[in-house]
Amino acid sequence: MSSRHLVDPELLPVLDMFPALTLTREALPQQRAMGAQSLFAAPKVVVPEVETVERRVPGPAGAPEVRVLVYKPRAAGERRPALLHIHGGGYILGSPDMSDARNVLLAKQLDCVIVSVDYRLAPETPFPGPVEDCYAALKWLHANADGLGVDTRRIAIGGESAGGGLAAALGLLARDRGEIPILFQWLLCPMLDDRTVVRDTSPLMGEFVWTRASNRFGWTSLLGREPGGEGISPYAAPARAESLAGLPPTFLNVGSLDLFLEEDIEYARRLASAGVPVELHVYPGGFHGFEMVGQSRLGKQSQHDSTEALRRALSRA
Repeated sequence: MSSRHLVDPELLPVLDMFPALTLTREALPQQRAMGAQSLFAAPKVVVPEVETVERRVPGPAGAPEVRVLVYKPRAAGERRPALLHIHGGGYILGSPDMSDARNVLLAKQLDCVIVSVDYRLAPETPFPGPVEDCYAALKWLHANADGLGVDTRRIAIGGESAGGGLAAALGLLARDRGEIPILFQWLLCPMLDDRTVVRDTSPLMGEFVWTRASNRFGWTSLLGREPGGEGISPYAAPARAESLAGLPPTFLNVGSLDLFLEEDIEYARRLASAGVPVELHVYPGGFHGFEMVGQSRLGKQSQHDSTEALRRALSRA
């Protein structure tokens, strides 16, 4: 059963431009190289008001340094809020460079510092390597707040797809370690639950862009084992967490045709039930990654909603 008739009409012409991915370990190097020039690509945007600097920061114990891209408004001012951004790519693809255009514009629009993490990818680095890289970057951001001009009371974490999953895992890790306070979680179509691989979900979800086969490969790569079984850490698959109490306020969005629809709605429901303020948006006719089609009505609406939610969160004293 195809869901093509349910796709928002404005998105249909673009849908055929998204390359079909057949993921294998042997093909990953080539797919990573091609990814920067295909669906993950975004033209670089030069914003004179924002300085972009590449840094290498201390990694987890016994691990390499972590590369980060830092976006910092040049104008003088009081301490700014910050966003630790984590890129998407199914845990196996991508880099912070592919989010450069949006991050530099966000830094200007919201007058905030953004630190985007180049975490190690699976399967070469399975769990817990990627989330520990993100935690190391978060620790560096917090410890170097003075030099970055950051208000440590206003640090948010967020990302898209697998980056949203890592942000949710990072939120749990920060809560449980109790070292760094997090103001807000910004989860864009997050990849949260390995059990979606083995669940009987509607065939109308996950037909496009990120499919069931891609999802199985991504989770298997991250976990180093078949997904859906017992003993999976919530720091790998945040939906596995027994309790979501004590997490920061959260924004979460997803398209109605996204494979992650049910797991994202359920995570939002559990957050609300745990007393966590949560804002959830479901976009009818949106497939995974539709927000990248920024010229469409649905893409513009989604980008506006997520940006304004982040603006409201970062403006809190």
